[in-house]
This record gives sequence, structure tokens and C-alpha cells, in this order.
Amino acid sequence: MIRHIFLIALTLLLGHLPAYAEPVPLPEFSPAEQRISLARKAIDKNPQRYEAHAQLAMALAQRARETSNTMYYTQAETAVLQSLKLSPGNLEARRVQIWVMLGKHEFADALVAAQALNKLIPDDVQTYGYLTDANIELGHYAEAERAAQWMLDLRPGNIPGLTRAAYLRELYGDLPGSLDLMAQAYQRTPITEREDRAWLLTHMAHLQLVSKQPQRADDLLTLALQQFPDYHYALAQRAKVRQAQGRHAEAVAFYRQHVAVAPHPENFFYLGEALLQQGQKREARQVFTKFETLARAESLSWDNANRELIAYYADYAKRPADALKLAEAEMTRRQDIHTLDAYAWALYLNGKYTQAQQVIDRALGVGALDAQLHDHARRIAEKSGAVGKQLRNSETHKLGWL
Repeated sequence: MIRHIFLIALTLLLGHLPAYAEPVPLPEFSPAEQRISLARKAIDKNPQRYEAHAQLAMALAQRARETSNTMYYTQAETAVLQSLKLSPGNLEARRVQIWVMLGKHEFADALVAAQALNKLIPDDVQTYGYLTDANIELGHYAEAERAAQWMLDLRPGNIPGLTRAAYLRELYGDLPGSLDLMAQAYQRTPITEREDRAWLLTHMAHLQLVSKQPQRADDLLTLALQQFPDYHYALAQRAKVRQAQGRHAEAVAFYRQHVAVAPHPENFFYLGEALLQQGQKREARQVFTKFETLARAESLSWDNANRELIAYYADYAKRPADALKLAEAEMTRRQDIHTLDAYAWALYLNGKYTQAQQVIDRALGVGALDAQLHDHARRIAEKSGAVGKQLRNSETHKLGWL
């Protein structure tokens, strides 16, 4: 019953876009910028307040998400260390420290730190959120589900718990359920939290696009960009919508905007793909060359573009041996469905069909309705002799909110 109510609410939201889409005055500073300013004023007033340093660290980490500028994570780390120096082991600083680890994609270290904090304070909802995040990124989906369920058991309906449950629902192939939970989170998020609301709208747009509803996705992105102009996540998602609509010139334009505000290696890869789709082969080669240089420079770190680099070697550079070597290295770091997919595809291109089938089966077993994953699975099955195998969705995730 709850699901139907919120799906109706989302439909009403989409059905009354003109009322929501009218321009509204936006504050001069973002929510994170406002919190940074307040925390710095508190520190200036009393430099020994460890809580203020932890609050500054969290605001800087939030600003990193707002802007996609990793410089803010470095500043946040400095603030965390100062908070811990003033009050060793304080809970607020340790929480932020884990958040920063996750932001920097240091998932294994974040998991260890979150597990330690969870043992110390077993009823802290926020720590369970970090356990969920780290386990998802590492591919430990059962552990992630348990942690997310704890979040919702401890505090039913809390926003971080809803968003994490929604992401797991998507991974398990339940798009309506995921959209429902995201809509609930959006309804409960204060209007002052403009970036949070823009992020939720952007992710709902992603779910609509995966559900083959590009116009609904585009409508949600209109709202997201009104709430947070030039939002990097929304720009990237709108480019994907344009690709799905066959409007390739517009897709390229949005990817250019995205790269301008978030010049990370993986973003150049997606721009290169869009340029190829538009027929701009010469510029696409130039962009891919830049992408490879940037991606290789960070390939040994956790915060890398290795999955995109594997795809580049596999599908564009026609270097399957390099794709497999890199995929094998990435598998030692994490084994989420996207890394499994990349590894299976690299195995396939190197003629290792039986092994590719085994790996892709692991990814399919989670239940995700990812188009690329299922395309790769079909082509691998044709070579491995598993054509008749049924692709199944997980049926084991039915308890509680999840």
C-alpha cells in the first residue's frame, strides 16, 4: 500500500511540472558552503572546539560532492585530524573520516574503519550507512543488505536508509521498488537541502531511463538542474538521456559541460564515446588519448577509472590483452557487478569463454537490469554454449524494507 501511495505521489510530481519548474530565487551559497562558513566562524571563536573541526570536515566533504572537486576531501582530512588531535577518538570525527574514505573510493579501508566503529557503537545508524556503502562498492551485497536493513530497523523511514535500500533494490532488479524508496526519500528531504534533492532527482531520472522512460527522466533532470544549476551528476545523466533519444549533438554538448565542471578521467571516456556516436572520429581519438593518459596515471589508486579503461582497451583500442591484465588487477580490489562484468568481457575477448561465463554468472546472480551486462552475457553465452541458460533475478531479498 505504501508503495502505491508514493508511486502516485511521484506521478503527481511528474504530471505537474509547470508548477514545480517555475524559476525560484536561489541562495547565493550552497548548503555546504553555508556550513563551511558557520564552522569556520565557530573555529575562529574557539579553535579548541573539536566539534567545530569535525563539522568543518563534514561540510568540506559535502562540498566535494556538490562540486566533484576532490581538493575538498584533502581539506576535510586536515580538519578531521585536527578534531582527533583535540579529542582523540571522538565519534563525530571518526564518522567524517569514514565518509571521506568513501568519497576518495578507499572502500576497503572505509569498511575496516566502519566495522571498528560499529563494534564500539552498535546502534549508530550512520555507521551502518557507511557499512552499506563500502560493502556495495566491494561487491559484498549480502553484508550491504544486512547493514541497510539495520538502518531502517533502528530508525524506520530515515532518509539515508531509504536511499541505500533504493540502491540495493535497483541492484536486485526491482526498479519500481527502487523508485518508490527514492521518492519517499525525496518527499522527506527539506527544501533547503538543494544538493541532496538534486541528487535524488538525478538518481530517479537514472531509474526512469533504465526503465525506458527517457522523457520522464528528462523532466526530473529539469527539476534537478533548477534546484542546483550546473550540477555535475545531472549534466552527465542528461547526456545519457540525449543518447537514448538519439540526439547525439546535444549529448556531446552536455558531456562537454560535464567535463568542464568535473574533469575526471572517466568523464573524458564518456565524451569520447558520444563524439564517436556523433561521427566526430578525429576529436574522439584525441579525447580518448587524453582519457587513457589520465586514467593510466591513477590506475594503481582506489580512485581510478579502470573500468572505463578496460572498456576502452576492449571495445575501442582493440587491445584485449591489456584489458584482461587491468581487469585482473581491478578484481583484487573489488568484485562488484560492474567489475565482474568488465572482467568477464575481457576474458571473452581473449577467448576464455568458459571462465567468462562463470564470472558473468556471478554478476547476473545479483539481478541487476543493466543493459550492458545483459548484452555481454548474451554474447558470452553464445560462445560458451550456455545460450539456453535463464538469466535470473535474485529472489532472496524480500525481508523488511528491502
